[in-house]
Amino acid sequence: MTDTPQTRIFADYMDGESARLIRVSLRVEGKAATGALWLELPDGKTPVRWALGELRRVPDQAEANSIMLRRAGDDPARLKVSDHDMATYLASICPNISRRDKTPSLWRRLTILTSAAVASVALIVFVLVPVLADQLALILPTKGEQALGDATYQQIRQALGKDANTAAWECNNPAGIAALNKMMTRLQVGSNLPYNIRLHVLDHKMVNAFALPGGHIVLFRGLLKDAKNPEEVAGVIGHEMGHVESRDPTRLALRSAGSIGVLGLMFGDFAGGAAVLFLTEQLISAQYSQGAEARADVYSQNLLAATALPSAPMGDFFLRLKSKYGDTTGLASHMASHPDLKGRADKARAADTVGDTFVPVLNAREWRDLQAVCK
Repeated sequence: MTDTPQTRIFADYMDGESARLIRVSLRVEGKAATGALWLELPDGKTPVRWALGELRRVPDQAEANSIMLRRAGDDPARLKVSDHDMATYLASICPNISRRDKTPSLWRRLTILTSAAVASVALIVFVLVPVLADQLALILPTKGEQALGDATYQQIRQALGKDANTAAWECNNPAGIAALNKMMTRLQVGSNLPYNIRLHVLDHKMVNAFALPGGHIVLFRGLLKDAKNPEEVAGVIGHEMGHVESRDPTRLALRSAGSIGVLGLMFGDFAGGAAVLFLTEQLISAQYSQGAEARADVYSQNLLAATALPSAPMGDFFLRLKSKYGDTTGLASHMASHPDLKGRADKARAADTVGDTFVPVLNAREWRDLQAVCK
């Protein structure tokens, strides 16, 4: 049938906003894409115009003699035409009535959703967590920061142990500890920190030193072994004290803990073994920003100058490590892979106001004792 039905035809209209059926009369104007189907509403309300070119048949309808129509796109309105002649006529004059709107395939939609989820997690981990961690580090009470450092230090000892039941050995040779305390006594004269520095030496071949929240500074046996004199070690400790003063370890710990929490909720290892290992590696191999490293260098240089010690040995130590280990990645040579060691060493030499005329921080015997602190 291609002629317009001559009798007045009624249909059931659902506007997509209310839950009721509205009885409307239909009027067809024109044909093909330029024509229109007018829905005459009751009570003299403004008629609704549906262009014939945008009409689509809703598939999988149970009643064979009726037709359910919708508009292209996301319009939720529906029109049920039960009159067989009108349904047949509309099917013949609407050019796109059987066309399926282009919608993303299932895999494409899954890809889009997955990408959006990954982007959201990345935003949280790399933007929101760091911002919140930086703010929290500024207001975290001293006792809370020290408690965080205490717990983290024990986790690190456990993670570096030979097995799950053995923590890394904390070196405690009395003569070596006495030499270390003497060095710290001299360095702390020029410092102004909110808490006392707690210095530890772990029996590990790693050539490294790092700071933890609450005033913990950890040295490794490997660093003491590779150092040529106690002033090099003093410069390294001063650098880590600079990180403590700026609360860089607290920021890093809070960022790592926040990231672990987000990732743990996603992958099911919240506070598990992998989380501890991740936090341990983050703190041991801490790569602070160049600005944070520069501030810690300046702090160390000023501290050494205030205690009449040279800053050039610290630069010599870094360059020697870089020459020995190159840019090898991994924890064992972490200090050698710090950015711009050459430039930082040059600045350490330029900032040296003491030169060779200084009282050594340790005498020869005390230096031997410190290097043997793990024996």
